[in-house]
Amino acid sequence: MVRLNRIYTRNGDDGSTGLVDGSRVSKASHRPVVMGSVDEANAAIGLARLSASAATDAILSRIQNDLFDLGADVATPDGVEGALRIVPVQVDWLETQIDAANDTLEPLKSFILPAGTPSATHLHLARTIVRRAERDAVAAGDEISAPARHYLNRLSDLLFVLARVENAATGDVLWVPGANR
Repeated sequence: MVRLNRIYTRNGDDGSTGLVDGSRVSKASHRPVVMGSVDEANAAIGLARLSASAATDAILSRIQNDLFDLGADVATPDGVEGALRIVPVQVDWLETQIDAANDTLEPLKSFILPAGTPSATHLHLARTIVRRAERDAVAAGDEISAPARHYLNRLSDLLFVLARVENAATGDVLWVPGANR
C-alpha cells in the first residue's frame, strides 16, 4: 500500500519525476505527460460524479480506481517484476458497460453536442480529456502497454454513452449542420 508521510520532496524541482523503478525522467517526457492526462481525466470524472445518477456514479467510481491502476502501469517501465498493469479483463468490463448502457438508448440520428444535463456535460468534458490521454499514450509508443491504450480507447466510448444515458430524460442536444448560416 502507498504511504505518503511527506507531500513535497523537492526532488522534482529540477524538472524531473521519479518512476516506480526509481529512475528519473523529464516531466515533459512521454510517461509523465500520459500520467498527467490520466490524472486530469480522473479529476474530471470525479466532477461528473457530483451530479451523476446512482448507476452512473457506481460505474465512475470503479473507473476512477482503474485509472489509478493505469497510472501505476504508465509509471512503471517494462521489466519491473510484480508491476501493477492494466489487464484485458478491465478493458472487457468497459465493453460490457458500453453494450449494456447503449442497449437502453435510441440509435443516433445525428452527431450530438457536448451539452445537456450537468452530469452529461461533465461526462463529455471527461471524455475529451480521456481522448487526449489516449493520444498522449499513442505518442509514447511502446512505452505504454497495449492494454492501457485499449482501456483509454474504450473509456472514451463509455463516457460518451454514459453522457447519453444521463441526457436520456431530456434528450441529446443534436448538432444541426449549417443552422447558423
